[in-house]
Amino acid sequence: LGLSGPPGAGKSTFIECFGKMLTERKYKVSVLAVDPSSSTSGGSLLGDKTRMTELSRDMNAYIRPSPTRGTLGGVTRTTNEAILLCEGGGYNVVLVETVGVGQSEFAVADMVDMFILLLPPAGGDELQGIKRGIIEMADLVAINKADGDLVVPARRIQAEYVSAMKLLHKRSKVWRPKV
Repeated sequence: LGLSGPPGAGKSTFIECFGKMLTERKYKVSVLAVDPSSSTSGGSLLGDKTRMTELSRDMNAYIRPSPTRGTLGGVTRTTNEAILLCEGGGYNVVLVETVGVGQSEFAVADMVDMFILLLPPAGGDELQGIKRGIIEMADLVAINKADGDLVVPARRIQAEYVSAMKLLHKRSKVWRPKV
């Protein structure tokens, strides 16, 4: 599964919760977390693993943070090979978390069985992503953080995306993207 979305959408938190649910059901889970690299120093914080503390201690989970090192598309130059190695290593589920993205970083969509776009319920101009970019590639759009005071905005954004996705060209004859 490829997971993408803007910074602050809750990708790492979602992956930790989902990953724990899978390992409790006896799945072996691998997480390939991609972090942006500095254009100045080339360094990367690789902070996604630190936000997945419970999953990182789980014996049935493997988390590998990697820097982009200037690669465009939200992934690294070797993400596809890393997915194959994880599958070959016996991991039932491979989750690829892309860098916090905008409208054009969706290279992971061609590497995974399902591409999930995670969106926060109150991020400003919610339909900006509809510009024939990342939203067009999504198999599933999940509105995250939809609780408390954010329930109403989340429902509104969900309705907007359901309507907007009806206008997009379908990538598959058998699957209709869900919101």
